[in-house]
Amino acid sequence: MTSEPPLLLDVSRLISRLGGGVATGIDRVEAAWLRHLQTRPHLLLCRVPRGQLVLPPEAGAAILRWTQGDVADLPRAGLRDRLRRTPTLRARAERALSGHALHRAGPDGRGVARAATDRLGPGAAYLNTGHANWDRGLFAALQPLRRAVLVHDTIPLDHPEYTRPGQDRLFRDRFAAVAEMADVIATVSQASADSVALWCERLGILRRQPVIATPIGTELAAPTAADVPAGLTGRPFFVTLGTIEPRKNHALLLDVWQHLAARHGPAQVPGLLIVGRRGWENRQTFARLDALPPGGPVAELGGLDDGAVAALLMQARALLMPSRAEGFGLPLTEAAGRGIPIICAALPSATRLLGDYATYLDPDDTDGWAAQVMALAGAPLRRFPPLPVPGWPDHFRNVMAGLKQASD
Repeated sequence: MTSEPPLLLDVSRLISRLGGGVATGIDRVEAAWLRHLQTRPHLLLCRVPRGQLVLPPEAGAAILRWTQGDVADLPRAGLRDRLRRTPTLRARAERALSGHALHRAGPDGRGVARAATDRLGPGAAYLNTGHANWDRGLFAALQPLRRAVLVHDTIPLDHPEYTRPGQDRLFRDRFAAVAEMADVIATVSQASADSVALWCERLGILRRQPVIATPIGTELAAPTAADVPAGLTGRPFFVTLGTIEPRKNHALLLDVWQHLAARHGPAQVPGLLIVGRRGWENRQTFARLDALPPGGPVAELGGLDDGAVAALLMQARALLMPSRAEGFGLPLTEAAGRGIPIICAALPSATRLLGDYATYLDPDDTDGWAAQVMALAGAPLRRFPPLPVPGWPDHFRNVMAGLKQASD
């Protein structure tokens, strides 16, 4: 048995997110695995409305192009797509992939394992990195393939108040399927591994295999200042990066800037650039963002590419991340890998990643955050020696080692 078995990689997450805006951390992990496999034996699996598709390796190159916005080769949306109100890009991609499928199965995936082993050999394994297609029937049908699943976090179980209504119950069922049926569970941090172990215990699930903590890689994009919108950098500014959703705690930062503007006047307050797409269940924060005055110290920016985000980080006084829950926290390593100061909440994932690099503040301490912001804004621009951050090769190697161990 080789250390790198040929993989059936599940790309259901990437297809479901087409047209959904800037890639999230989970999207980036699935894309990283897809790029990694381009020169290795593999097949792809994708859930579509009527079942599962087994796809040839060349489909991966097309999917990567589509995620980067190059969708010229996709078929046009048909009448059926419009009547079903399916997302245009996703529906078009599913139709294109259906034409290249090596095998089509129902939602339970019957026949997928045989189709994979016929083409990849008996040593093939299944890998799911996207928190999608977690289905008990599919996992059963995938036998005898070894099944590896990457769990990014258990936030819907830990903090149901930060998720859509009913999402905690759905996640519990899907998590139980993973915990009971996956031959290998990997996580993106030790904090997530601890949470997986805790929830296995709470749900009465006994695992024969350990949970592997293997941090995901951080790619430091080259800054492209030309892609930064004009008029943002006329005063010292701070950046917060991530989807605008309740657990990210943007409300704390809006409180801080409201407090500073009342005390010092808007013209004397540093800038706050809120970079990220809008998420869900966050109406009060969205209303406050909609009420921001044009040209004021706080600006909301969505749809920036990685180069523009890197350019903003390189000019920022600090990254601010008052998040209340994280499995990993990719913005933290993106900033620390560049030597940029960080102010964040002392979450287990953050303290393990950053150690004493960051300044840690209570996510409810408005006065403490305001004091730190004004201190950094009034001092010369600070930069630290870049912190070594996790790379992709170790992550890939650790997951593959777990699959090999599961076969021994």
